[in-house]
Amino acid sequence: MTVLVTEETEGPVRKLGLNRPEKRNAMNIAFLEQLSAAFARVEEDAAIRATVLFAHGPMFTAGLDLMDVLPRLGEADTLFRSSGVDPWGTHGPARTKPLIVAVHGKCLTLGIELMLAGDITVASEDATFEQIEIDRGIFPFGGGTARWVQTMGWGNAMQYLLTGEALDAREAHRLGLVQRVVARDALLETAMGLARRIASKPPLAIQATLESARTAVLEGERAAAEKLLPGITRLAMTEDAREALQAFLERRPATFHGR
Repeated sequence: MTVLVTEETEGPVRKLGLNRPEKRNAMNIAFLEQLSAAFARVEEDAAIRATVLFAHGPMFTAGLDLMDVLPRLGEADTLFRSSGVDPWGTHGPARTKPLIVAVHGKCLTLGIELMLAGDITVASEDATFEQIEIDRGIFPFGGGTARWVQTMGWGNAMQYLLTGEALDAREAHRLGLVQRVVARDALLETAMGLARRIASKPPLAIQATLESARTAVLEGERAAAEKLLPGITRLAMTEDAREALQAFLERRPATFHGR
């Protein structure tokens, strides 16, 4: 089997690499299956606390391999449900662990939506972004229509969703599409540094933070507010919360176990 998604573990961080450079990392059905399965393995491994997604080759991704995927779009729901995790969080079970995306070169269509489904994006100075589904007679169906608007507001989002125009890394940063812009040779280490720092925090608190924020986005602030006190009460009773307090009192680094 051709390895379309590489997997490497560095301590509590799993590195996933898009690996179809000869096809500009365009995602066919096999690619989607392997990516979904890789994220499922992250979820199943209690030792993994954060994920970094990057790409092999000269660019991040050309997006979907339309010739392979379009005739089989109806399979998307079954595909992600059978594999366990939908990296885009739109057609099947979503991931629960933090995801940092490291982007270089061109990033098109489904690649941008993959970023927007993540938590933090680091881009190299040479990165460019194009949501060009409009030129293909379709629209972004990996969560882009909602998440562009959530990220940068209606007018800014429509300027790019309706025209397919490209953004460079600096403009993407100004609009909130990416969170950091760094030199190409610093890209992966910057992303890994963020992942390692997040992985050092209490994992239950990290997961609760993500869940609360997603509830607010998907269900509204009131729905999220209703879960705040029950959530904080549960966290306050954990071993990690007690360890954090004890470490503070003893003026030492805390060690968290997710309990």
